[in-house]
Amino acid sequence: MINEPNMQMIYRTGLILLGTFILTDSSAQVSNPVATSSFIDLTATLGKDQGSAALSYVYNWKMGKRKRFEMGAGIRWTTYLGEKKEFITAGPASLTRSFTAPFLIVFAGQKEENFDTLIVQRPLINAINLSFNLGYDITARLYGGINIDVIGFSFGRKSSAVFTSNGESMTERDARPTAFNLLLTGDHDKGTLNSEFFLRYKIGQRWSAKAVYQFIFAEYETNTLMQVAPDGTEVTHFRNKANNLGIGIVYHIK
Repeated sequence: MINEPNMQMIYRTGLILLGTFILTDSSAQVSNPVATSSFIDLTATLGKDQGSAALSYVYNWKMGKRKRFEMGAGIRWTTYLGEKKEFITAGPASLTRSFTAPFLIVFAGQKEENFDTLIVQRPLINAINLSFNLGYDITARLYGGINIDVIGFSFGRKSSAVFTSNGESMTERDARPTAFNLLLTGDHDKGTLNSEFFLRYKIGQRWSAKAVYQFIFAEYETNTLMQVAPDGTEVTHFRNKANNLGIGIVYHIK
C-alpha cells in the first residue's frame, strides 16, 4: 500500500510536470478555435478488502500550438464498497492536522492522538460528483492525466459499525454515507471524493485501455454515537483513505 505522504508527493510531482507541459506547449498559441475532446470512461479499482467502479463523461479543451495539453470538466459516478473497513476521525482539520492552511494542509502532520475509529461492516457508497481533469498527449497513442472530484452528493447502504473511543468499543447500528461532497483540500474535504493518476494507450480509433492509481476518500457518519474531543468538539464523520490500483476502458466520442 502507498501511504498518504507518498501519495502527496506523487500528486505534487504530477502537478509540477503538468505545469511544465503548460508552459512549454502553450508558448505559441494559434488563432484557430481551441480544439476539444470528449470521452466516456469506465474504470475498476481494487485494494485490500475494498474496491470501486466508476463511470464518467469528460469534456476537455485542447491547448497549445500542437493541442497536446488538455483541461476540462466531467461528471463521474463512483461506487465504493468494502468489508469491515476502518474509518478514522474526518475532522475538523484543526483536530486532525498540525496546521490547517488550505492546500498547504497536505504538508501538515497528523494528530493521531485525536483519532477515533469506526469500523463499518459493509460499506457501500454511490458518489455522483463533478470532476476537474488534466491530461497530456505524450505520444500519438500514449496519454497521461490527473482527475479529481470537486463537488457532488452521495447515497448508499446503511451499515452497523463498531465505534472505538478512548479504548472503549460500542455498536453504532445505523452508520450511513455522508450526503454532501466538497473538495476543500486535505482534511478540510467533505464526503466521498475520487481522484486518479492514469496512463492510457489508444488501441483503436475510438478506444483506449487505461492503467490507474486511485486515491479515494470515503466517508460515513454516525447516527447515535459521537466522538467528543479533548477540547469538546463533537465528531460524527469518519473517513477511509484508500490507495487502489485499477484498469479501465475509454470510448472517445471525438
